[in-house]
Amino acid sequence: MQPFEETGVDVLDEVVETDVHNLVVFNDEVNTFEHVIETLIDVCGHTAEQAEQCTLLIHYKGKCSVKNGSWEELVPMRNEICRRGISAEVLN
Repeated sequence: MQPFEETGVDVLDEVVETDVHNLVVFNDEVNTFEHVIETLIDVCGHTAEQAEQCTLLIHYKGKCSVKNGSWEELVPMRNEICRRGISAEVLN
């Protein structure tokens, strides 16, 4: 087996850290599936299928990361989801 230098493969010299956060929505006993699905479509830009899958995970697992992105991108989405009565947090 040849070393990387001899094969012409570029080797990444440094690891680049990204500022990626997760928008996590939590289950509750108040909101309907329809309300959560509609909110994920409106706020996060999910397709109906994505929103339904996330809602099922929220229901059965207790929470689901519904969107990844920068802090600045996710905080307004979190605020709007919470304004609609659904519990959500932006986490690392």
